[in-house]
Amino acid sequence: MKPMLPTLHSEIPIGPDWVYETKYDGFRAILTIHDISIDLMSRNEKPLNDTFPEIINEIKGIQHKLEPHLPLTLDGEIVYLTSKHFSNFEQLQVRGRLKNNENIVKASTEFPCKFLAFDLLEINGESIQSEPLKTRKNKLKKFFETVKLPTNVDPLHPNLLQYVPSSTHYTTLWDEMRLDNGEGLIAKQVKSKWESGVRTKQWLKIKNYKQACFFITGYDKKNGYFHVGVFHDDNMIPAGVFSHGISSEEREALIKIVKENKNRETTDFIEIGPAIVVELQFLSLYKEQLREPSFLAFRFDKQVGECTWDHLLLSTAPIHKEVIITHPDKPLWETTHLIKEHFISYLFQIAPFMLPFLQDRLLTVIRFPHGMFGEAFYQKNCPDYAPDFIKTTKHEDIDYIICNDLSTLLWLGNQLAFEFHIPFQTIDTAHPTEIVFDLDPPSREYFSLAVKAATEMKKVFDQFQLQTFPKLSGNKGLQIHIPLTNNSLSYEETRVFTSFIAEFLVTSFPDDFTIERMKKNRGNRLYIDYIQHAEGKTIIAPYSLRGKKEGAYIAAPLFWEEVNEKLSVEQFTIDHVLTRSKSIGCPFKQYFTSPQDETLRTLIRDLTST
Repeated sequence: MKPMLPTLHSEIPIGPDWVYETKYDGFRAILTIHDISIDLMSRNEKPLNDTFPEIINEIKGIQHKLEPHLPLTLDGEIVYLTSKHFSNFEQLQVRGRLKNNENIVKASTEFPCKFLAFDLLEINGESIQSEPLKTRKNKLKKFFETVKLPTNVDPLHPNLLQYVPSSTHYTTLWDEMRLDNGEGLIAKQVKSKWESGVRTKQWLKIKNYKQACFFITGYDKKNGYFHVGVFHDDNMIPAGVFSHGISSEEREALIKIVKENKNRETTDFIEIGPAIVVELQFLSLYKEQLREPSFLAFRFDKQVGECTWDHLLLSTAPIHKEVIITHPDKPLWETTHLIKEHFISYLFQIAPFMLPFLQDRLLTVIRFPHGMFGEAFYQKNCPDYAPDFIKTTKHEDIDYIICNDLSTLLWLGNQLAFEFHIPFQTIDTAHPTEIVFDLDPPSREYFSLAVKAATEMKKVFDQFQLQTFPKLSGNKGLQIHIPLTNNSLSYEETRVFTSFIAEFLVTSFPDDFTIERMKKNRGNRLYIDYIQHAEGKTIIAPYSLRGKKEGAYIAAPLFWEEVNEKLSVEQFTIDHVLTRSKSIGCPFKQYFTSPQDETLRTLIRDLTST
């Protein structure tokens, strides 16, 4: 059985005869369940049981619930959900290409996919394809309720079979989908019947296209495609090809211009230098290339230098429309080449790693309106001109920004908030949710003392079987983080532990370390700052930039094996941190699932009883 297919449309139909659903970027599939068999079939009628065994095993596990409703046939989408409206198509394609059974089983555990059902074709062996969509959806939802399966899409819900609801409110659903970076929406007529293999205009798909500017780099004479590129670190890189969307007259004119201004020509290809700027729409980037690109317009008002990789990335950011990047070419540093657009692009790319540490924290930022060319200032109060989507909370007469989402992060980035400082607890508690030791040498020349202090601390932590997480301060030292469960320990209790560790190191290495608060009395010793770990105090957030004239360095999380004599602050630039995060992920990946309060509670009890 081949599925009924929607027709691509540029405008959404509005009216009481239409309902709307999220369009997921996945594998369309028909799921048929009998007493003795389960068949998961692709849109081309190829079996997918072996490819997605987790879905088959899930059904087998609830077969007893399903039996009263069999035979049963569902129409839906196989997805790898990362949010309510977004399916990671790249990860799904990786799953789809696996052939080795051992690899498939491993992937099904590490990257479990879900079957999202949006239509009911058969129940109790009775076909209901000829019934109106509204009736089929009602029966589908009732079935999910009866067998106690999720009646909404939830990426965190353990059930792999979930129901896709319809909405009568297009604008609300579109805005939710767009901020989730979803693929688009499907508009369906409430009276539409289900017809196998038919591409119908009773179902319309409206895609969430992005727009960006590119320069033409060539023309393929064999297939009629134009090649486009952007600048990345002053180098031209290919971004994709397009042929659709351009009229015959525009195509002929463009081919003529390419021929007249060519750099070289072969039998198959004409190459041209960056000169002609076009605006394209596209669905997304896949392996740094455009998916589903099409021509929108020539952009004679744009310079080729505006066609950058950072501009392209930011055009894909699922953010509120009020977030507008102003003065993208603004230089931010004297000692290093960093412009505003690249800084905001860094925030966009690092957001999946950085945002969890900002979640539900009272945020203090240090803003540099003129980059490192002017004065900086601390900002705690949310400014009056902040857009409505910015969330705030009142604490001690200060209206703090709560940076829980990408839109807020990039809005702050456009305000040139370089440094993000966070308290040690979230807004729902007065107790710490982490312990942080700040290892502060007198200057960057004494950074080796920070490495020594961290290494000696690690020896002690290992003896206590404590899992700890090191990071660069981004300035001149290191910081050691220890995660806690909410409301597990008070600041007074954690002080027992932090003071013990600090005093132990100072006693063991009095010439290297100190807990002396007065800088003038420290000499060239490293200051172990445990006093800073207190209510109302803050620490630099992981992945935050630091506003220091010496260079644009990052407060980067580290693996313990990196904490050695080869480590230096200067290694961890924006570009280096982005590259390593893509290749090795986040060293703090297990941070929020590794609370150490049970071990710490035992240690604190022992310390206070002696």
